[in-house]
Amino acid sequence: MAKTIITMLALAGALASPALGADAIKLKHLTTEFNDEKGGTMKAPEGIACGKRQLVVSDTGGGRLLSYSIENGSVRGGTEIKAEQVPYPTKVQLTSKGDILVIDGKLRRIAHFSPEGSFAGYLDLKGVPAPATIAPRGIRVDDKDNIHILDIFGARVIVTDAAGNFQSQMPFPEGYRFISDLAVSASGTTLLLDSVASRVYAAARGETAFKPLTDGMKEYLQFPTSIATDKQGKIFILDQTGNAVVTLGQDGSFQGRQLNIGWKNSFLHYPSQLCISEENDIDVVIADRNNNRIQVFRVVR
Repeated sequence: MAKTIITMLALAGALASPALGADAIKLKHLTTEFNDEKGGTMKAPEGIACGKRQLVVSDTGGGRLLSYSIENGSVRGGTEIKAEQVPYPTKVQLTSKGDILVIDGKLRRIAHFSPEGSFAGYLDLKGVPAPATIAPRGIRVDDKDNIHILDIFGARVIVTDAAGNFQSQMPFPEGYRFISDLAVSASGTTLLLDSVASRVYAAARGETAFKPLTDGMKEYLQFPTSIATDKQGKIFILDQTGNAVVTLGQDGSFQGRQLNIGWKNSFLHYPSQLCISEENDIDVVIADRNNNRIQVFRVVR
C-alpha cells in the first residue's frame, strides 16, 4: 500500500505545471461534504451534476443519489433518492426543469427521476439508427434540454430531445483511443475527452465531424475522465489518475494544472467527475471518489 502511494505521489509530482499564463485561474477550496442529511456517509461517489442552486451526487457505492442545495459555495441537505431499478448510478445530469437523468453503469441504461426524486422510468430512445445496442458512458443536457449521449458501443454521440426522440448523431473521430466523457459549451460546441490519448476533440454547432482541439497532453494528464466548460468557454478537465484539474482556453491552449493526491481538504484521491455551478459559474464541484466525499472549489481569476 505504501509503495503504491509513493508511486502515485511521484507520478503526480512528475506532472508539475509550467508557469501559469495571463488567462490562468486558481481553485480555492470552499467546502467538503461527506454526509447525507441523516448523517450517513457517501461510498465511492462517481457522479456529480450542478443545477441552479442544486447538486445531485451519484453515491455509487451506496446505490443511491443524494440531492443537496448549494448557494454561494455552501452545501446543505443530502436527501436520499433511491430506486431498485438503478442499483449502480454513475454519470448524472439535471435538466432545466430539475429532472434527473442518471446512467446505471451495470444495466447500461439511462434512468429518469422527477424533480421530487420519484423514479419515472428509463429514457426511451426512439428512432435511433443502428446499432440497436447502446452503451451510454457519458451524458450531457444542453441549454435546450436536448440530451447528448456518449455511446461507446456504437462509437458515436447521439442527440435526442427531452423525450428521447432522435435528433442527430456523430461518429467518434478517426484515430481515437478511448472516449470517456463529453461536454457541450454555451455556444453549442460538443467536446470529447480521450482518456488514453489525453486529447480533446471538438465539433462546433452545425459541424458534422469531430476534429482535434488539442494535441496529446501527456505532460499534463495521466488518465482524464471528466470534462466541463463554464459559460465563457473555459475548459476544465479532471485527471482521475493524476488527481488534478487542468484548465484550457476555449481554443484548447493549456492554462494550468492544479490540485494533487491526498486526504485533507483541497486534495483528491481518484476523483471521477466534476461540474460547474449553474448559480454563479465560478464554483467547481468534484466527486472525490476514493475519499468518499464531494468538494467545492471557487474559481479565482
